[in-house]
Amino acid sequence: MPNPGPAGHLVLAGGGHTHALLLYRLAMGRGRRPRPGEVSLVSRHSTALYSGMVPGLVAGLYGEHEAAIDLRQLCLRAGVGFIRAEIVGLDAGKRTLLLEGRPSLHWDWLSLDVGSVTATPDPPAGAPQALAVKPLEPFLAWAEQLDGASLRGAPVRIRGGGAAAVELALALRRRAVAVSLLLRGERLHLGSTAANRAGESLLQAAGVEVHRGVRGDERADLACTGSRAPAWLAAAGLPADPRGRVLTETSLQVRGHPQLFACGDCGVIAEAPRPPSGVWAVRAAPTLAVNLERCLEAGPAGVPRRLLPWRPQRWALQLLGDAGTGSGAPGPPRAIALWGPLALGPSRLLWRWKDHIDRRFMRRFQPGAAMAAAQRPAAGGAGAGGGGAGGRPMACRGCAAKLPASPLLAALSASGQSAGAEDAALVGPMEGGVLLLQSVDGFPALVDDPWLNARLTALHACSDLWASGARLHSALAVVTVPEAAAALQQDLLHQTLAGIRSVLDAHGAPLLGGHTLEGRDGGGLVVTLSVNGVVAPQQHWPKGPLRPGDALLLSRPLGTGVLFAAAMAAAAEARWLDQALAQMQQSQAPLVPLLQRHGCTACTDVTGFGLLGHLGEMVAASSPGLEVELDAAAIPALPGALRLLAAGHASSLAPANAAALALLEGPIRLAGTAASPLPGLLIDPQTCGPLLAAVPAAAAPAALSSLHRAGFTRAALVARVRAGEGLEE
Repeated sequence: MPNPGPAGHLVLAGGGHTHALLLYRLAMGRGRRPRPGEVSLVSRHSTALYSGMVPGLVAGLYGEHEAAIDLRQLCLRAGVGFIRAEIVGLDAGKRTLLLEGRPSLHWDWLSLDVGSVTATPDPPAGAPQALAVKPLEPFLAWAEQLDGASLRGAPVRIRGGGAAAVELALALRRRAVAVSLLLRGERLHLGSTAANRAGESLLQAAGVEVHRGVRGDERADLACTGSRAPAWLAAAGLPADPRGRVLTETSLQVRGHPQLFACGDCGVIAEAPRPPSGVWAVRAAPTLAVNLERCLEAGPAGVPRRLLPWRPQRWALQLLGDAGTGSGAPGPPRAIALWGPLALGPSRLLWRWKDHIDRRFMRRFQPGAAMAAAQRPAAGGAGAGGGGAGGRPMACRGCAAKLPASPLLAALSASGQSAGAEDAALVGPMEGGVLLLQSVDGFPALVDDPWLNARLTALHACSDLWASGARLHSALAVVTVPEAAAALQQDLLHQTLAGIRSVLDAHGAPLLGGHTLEGRDGGGLVVTLSVNGVVAPQQHWPKGPLRPGDALLLSRPLGTGVLFAAAMAAAAEARWLDQALAQMQQSQAPLVPLLQRHGCTACTDVTGFGLLGHLGEMVAASSPGLEVELDAAAIPALPGALRLLAAGHASSLAPANAAALALLEGPIRLAGTAASPLPGLLIDPQTCGPLLAAVPAAAAPAALSSLHRAGFTRAALVARVRAGEGLEE
């Protein structure tokens, strides 16, 4: 039978307002829900800031969480794959999107909503470059560090006279920052004489100095001088206006490139040009959604049925806020309303209207209370966070998909198979006297991005070798791809193999080969690796025995299990997942020589059975009567993990792992005051988890310092081994 599934791959490039609304429509069930792998969003950040609230964010009127759209969570709700990557180019002929630091991404249909950057003229020789307001992230990081008191004698000089420059100046004034606005000409650029008059009134009331006729070579701190599309769009040979915005038909298709669409600040309808504005970006979303769905129905080489035209209105309503600086000191915010040649305000009522519109826009991107309640783990239950059939919690992925210890050990015992206490099995000696070790690991895809998922799987599998003191030698892979069109399966396999190679190549190890399968009955992407390593006999670490006087070092924080479980319940903040994924992508191979240098004698990696389960294996490999004292205060947690555990979130494997808590009544005990969610952290299953290494107590401080200098800044000394009754120190 021919493979069912997607007829093509639609890539949404950029997380602008139009794409965010398109995803929202899919999440709400409007239009056909994408099949797995059919639609992907590529964005350099996991969140998208809503431009209408950015001045209020700078002024301190909003928190970052109120002004940011969680793209990863929105994609999850919409059935769209999320890929966090920097777009650096486009090859329209080959239908590929060029990404920084990873393979290009093939597309059959491409929609561009990549926003804009500040159009900053090159400064004269020797003059400092002003910080561009766009992209927003570097500017917001700069603004967050501002100290108004220290700047009162040296005002922030903003070059620009448009709406963004005016709102930014007013926002900084609310934070007691002295501000000067530098105009090249004599007037503001707010669209009309009435608007300019209203803007001048706001600036004067706020105490913002306006300098007119300023030369281009005068010093400025910030550049807010209009916008242009990213340069790589024009470099790709796409038709563009003088600002670099891609020219489109009324269908939003790029002129001369019917498989490409462009919207938001990076695109403009050639027959009806409008200045960049969030209003037009938002109103284009329904038309774009229908047209892209019709393209997918037609298939990668088909001709879609009639596409809808979109004709933007002539004028867009603009509400410009003063951040409450009109009285010279922070007070109730006001706003002016601009519509074509008309201007109204300033007025507090207009600010309330603006605030209501902005908050209503953002509410649609937040998971509803009903959805969150349906996905929250039942009280006292397993709790993966995601709602499964019949109200059961959704099973976790990654290493949390491991079979629980109890049925695993029972099945091994019944079959007469050894449990295999070591992380990597000893195959035998090789030429030169080194030992050949082998391990195997894999799991259902933890993330939608096939390249990143494969990279994480490879790092996770290799940690068994690093925990044994070995270096990576080679690997074999088994990849199961979902039922889909052959072209999409090819893309998934290509991205997966590239993700595996990103780890192996960095360690000088070849991918020797492998096997591929097709997942049936809805089975998704699964990657499994058999990894080989080599180690000198005297440097080979077993899991035990631990010895009295040993200190146990944990190489990095815990918490991946609960974080990804909570993500399925829309409860994990985007920044928490970003921080977790950054840690998980850090290779632990550099730890091997460092731990060898400091006398490591036993080691394991903390994976599916959690810290307590794997520490229990080390204790079981040691002499009876040994005691391990865990320092409750020293055990590091990833940002957000303890908060989520305290709120009742947990991995679906955590209840089975809870059997290991009995160890706390035996050979392992907690020292110090333990926070209430700490037991949950001890049994949290880890993907790409830390190494747990035993070193002599005298060497522990130096070993810990070495780990910190090597980039494992949150490595910690978490336990000490003591002699119990009948054992001597």
